Amino acid sequence: MNLPLLECSARLLALAWAGLWLYFFIVESVATHSSLSAAAPWIGLGLLLFLAAWVPWRWEIFGGLLLIALGLAGGAAYALNPPAGLPIATRVVTLLAYSVPSLTAGVLFLLHHHAHAAHTRHKAA
Repeated sequence: MNLPLLECSARLLALAWAGLWLYFFIVESVATHSSLSAAAPWIGLGLLLFLAAWVPWRWEIFGGLLLIALGLAGGAAYALNPPAGLPIATRVVTLLAYSVPSLTAGVLFLLHHHAHAAHTRHKAA
C-alpha cells in the first residue's frame, strides 16, 4: 500500500470538502446580501468544518472518526430538513456533496493509520 499517497489523498479530500463548504457559505451570503448576523453562523460553520479537516493531521484516529461523524450527522440533518422548494435531484447532489467526501476522507485517514501501524510493526519485527 502506498502510504504517502493514501495520506495525501485523505488530506486533500478533507481540505477540498471543507474549503468548498466554507467558500459556498461565504459566496451565498454575499450573493443573497445577507446581514452579518445572518451570515455569521454559516461562515462559522464553514470555519469549523475547515478546522475539523485539519484535526487528522495531528490526531489521525480521532480526526478520521470526527470526519466520519460529521459526514453522517450533516447528511442526516440535511436529509431530515432540506431547504424547501429544491428539486429532488438538487437535494440528492447536495446530500452526496456534503456526506461522501467527509466520510471518504475519514475512512482514508483510518486506513492510513492502520497501514502505517502495521508497516511499523512489520519493520520492527
